[in-house]
Amino acid sequence: MLLKIYPDNPSEKAIEQVVNVLKKGGLIIYPTDTVYGLGCDITNQKAIERIARIRGLKLDKANFSFICYDLSHISDYIKPINNETYRVLKKALPGPFTFIFNASKKVPKLITSNKKTVGIRIPDNEIARTIVKSLGNPVISTSIHDEDEIKEYSTDPELIYEKYKDRVDLVIDGGYGHNEPSTVVDCTNNEFEIIRQGKGNLEDFI
Repeated sequence: MLLKIYPDNPSEKAIEQVVNVLKKGGLIIYPTDTVYGLGCDITNQKAIERIARIRGLKLDKANFSFICYDLSHISDYIKPINNETYRVLKKALPGPFTFIFNASKKVPKLITSNKKTVGIRIPDNEIARTIVKSLGNPVISTSIHDEDEIKEYSTDPELIYEKYKDRVDLVIDGGYGHNEPSTVVDCTNNEFEIIRQGKGNLEDFI
């Protein structure tokens, strides 16, 4: 199914439709403030395994992050952080960053595997955040991209739908996406180490 949702004012009825798909173990493709993401409810083991198969990843090697609604939502899933780290997060989020933290016991073992860390996103996108808020759980976030030499991320939701309609349960058309991924920042040692420079510029917030 291809479902149009307007990012400035997401329809409650449409969001409810998405949440119902997720609660039944379905997979969705949804917009963020960077690239379109492939996701499911993080509490559904079979759905997580389906995502790994689609991406051709082994679960113990996969670097899945997940989307939270706000900072209070994040605190459930990570070990305590210092005041400086919290101050930066408060300024940088919502935004185009994936922050890696030491995971709390609430994070499903399928996601942390042997790493004991977790990547967290709060994208500056009302569709993604409203879905998470309505669902009551974070949503897995792994980007989708074209299988070509350039590895450009898919940006046209209609083309994404044509490509993935037989593998996922719902594709959200939230308008054209971006083709630049999030900036990945490792915070596991209470410092900010940039693992991948993407759309977000962390220096603006430190």
